[in-house]
Amino acid sequence: MRSKQNGMFKTLLIVGFLLLILWHLGAGLYYMLVDKSSSKRTVNSLTWRVGLSILLVLILVLGIHMGWIKPHDVGQSAG
Repeated sequence: MRSKQNGMFKTLLIVGFLLLILWHLGAGLYYMLVDKSSSKRTVNSLTWRVGLSILLVLILVLGIHMGWIKPHDVGQSAG
């Protein structure tokens, strides 16, 4: 049971990061279309998106390296 909860936590963490990345991407698009002044809201939103994306990749690489996340054997023969 503990393993299933641990797997759910990892999945929720990754999905949460993806939702935050999409939120900031949408906010950047909105600010780009709405702001006509020299506001830095677009730049800030897209900077957050890039930072969150890099952090997510680093977390995934660390998780795979430490053995917390087991990647699928995509492309491996089943023999």
